[in-house]
Amino acid sequence: MRIFTIITVLLIFNVNLSAQILSERERADLRDEILADRFDHLLPQLMDNANIDMWLVISREYNEDPVMRTMLPAKWLNARRRTILVFIRNKANNSMEKLAIARYDVGKNITSAWDKEKQPDQWQRLVEVIEQYNPETIGINYSTYFNIADGIVKTDYEELVEALPAKFESRLVSAEQLAISWIETRTEKEMALYDQLVNITHGIIDEAFSTKVITPGTTTTDDVRWWMRQKITDLGLETWFHPIFDIQRAKAELKSEKEAFSKAKPDMVIQKGDLLHCDIGITYVMLNTDCQQHAYVLKDDETDVPEYLKDAFKTGNRVQDIMTGNFEKGKTGNKILLESLSQAKAEGLRPSIYTHPLGTYGHSAGTTIGMWDSQGGVPVNGDYPMQHNTVYAIELNNTVYVKEWQKDVRIMLEEAGFFGEDGFRYVVKRQEAIKAIK
Repeated sequence: MRIFTIITVLLIFNVNLSAQILSERERADLRDEILADRFDHLLPQLMDNANIDMWLVISREYNEDPVMRTMLPAKWLNARRRTILVFIRNKANNSMEKLAIARYDVGKNITSAWDKEKQPDQWQRLVEVIEQYNPETIGINYSTYFNIADGIVKTDYEELVEALPAKFESRLVSAEQLAISWIETRTEKEMALYDQLVNITHGIIDEAFSTKVITPGTTTTDDVRWWMRQKITDLGLETWFHPIFDIQRAKAELKSEKEAFSKAKPDMVIQKGDLLHCDIGITYVMLNTDCQQHAYVLKDDETDVPEYLKDAFKTGNRVQDIMTGNFEKGKTGNKILLESLSQAKAEGLRPSIYTHPLGTYGHSAGTTIGMWDSQGGVPVNGDYPMQHNTVYAIELNNTVYVKEWQKDVRIMLEEAGFFGEDGFRYVVKRQEAIKAIK
């Protein structure tokens, strides 16, 4: 199929990154192709699993439901006026209808079912469609704990309820499970694209961790942060958070996790002998990456990263192995967290795990495995069970005492990982050695 022709060229270091990125027109074609596949093949399964016969996704322009944002075609940058998407599933007949109570077709996937001249009242037209299909359950996007599944606003909810006959109002249910499943589930086409996206992210990091960007004694951490931000923009991509770039060094105290996670990073001049750390995430064709890696600036008398730092780095990989080894369909994030922390601590490690779902959004919906300030478990979100065909930012750290520096060093890692029917794998590959900057 054409999609694989477009996206199977892998990134090779020292090849111009921009050569690996599609034009806007090609991206639009790819986005619409992925959406068509999701609507036709994925959505019916998800609606069956959630036991929802009709799903209403309702938004007004510039105030879009997070779910609707992922359903709009490439040429629709926003909803138009009030857009009401109606998905009707008949499991017995294996039929799927995709309608819009809107003035326009929503791309090629969703057909307009409203002629304003015949029925001026948009809500009444929606009621007519509901009466025609007579669904037993009508899902709408509200959720107490999952923000991405809580997209219907107060005004739209109240007007919907006011318009509905009483018999249909009683059939309204939360579409929380369906919305989360739609957001978290990745298709084969999306995973082929994800390979390229992670490779591009790695390429940006490789260039940032080089003498092309860093001159010891001159370049500051803020210089590198803004270089990464500008590089992403110059490539025609977007970033979903401002890049992080920081330093650990022999004569500087290791900051607490609270300070490391909640405060702005100071601007520091990069010196030889520094252990560098970055955290960046890019957005491309509806998908996101989130990656943390380390590099070391060699001293004049060094030809490689010191062995004591190599050994420290290996402990981070070990915590990754422990946690991903506990992935299992149906197991909650809290269970994975507690099992992994217990196992790692039994091996003498000092881990912290805060892995989150990754995909259509950076901090996405799905199984949450810890937060940096919730190492005993995350209420509700951590109780969500892990599902197949989902992607996670495998994010964690391990603290190691380095006697050569007479202090603790924190190895902070993050990499996109996929969990499917064959188990866990990294989308491309993880960092397994500290990069050396000569």
